Amino acid sequence: MRKDIKASCQKRLSRIEGQVRGLSKMVDEDRYCIDIVTQISAVRAALRRVEEEVLRDHVSHCVEHAITSGNKADQREKIAELMAVIGRSDR
Repeated sequence: MRKDIKASCQKRLSRIEGQVRGLSKMVDEDRYCIDIVTQISAVRAALRRVEEEVLRDHVSHCVEHAITSGNKADQREKIAELMAVIGRSDR
């Protein structure tokens, strides 16, 4: 992973960590259910943005490298990994 992407993801993940701690506090305080669900939705959206950033970096480096290398086995492996992770996505 490129250093700039790693730093960006770490920053986002730290923010998400704070959001999750806030969610835990909301549950402990018996906050209104819809408020909790709204915050859960915000955390999920933030995680999706991190996922997209990591995936974009993977495609632009690992998959691109496999394609330009000419190594057919590596190309098939990277494409299969990509399809598997996309298939697991809850989008």
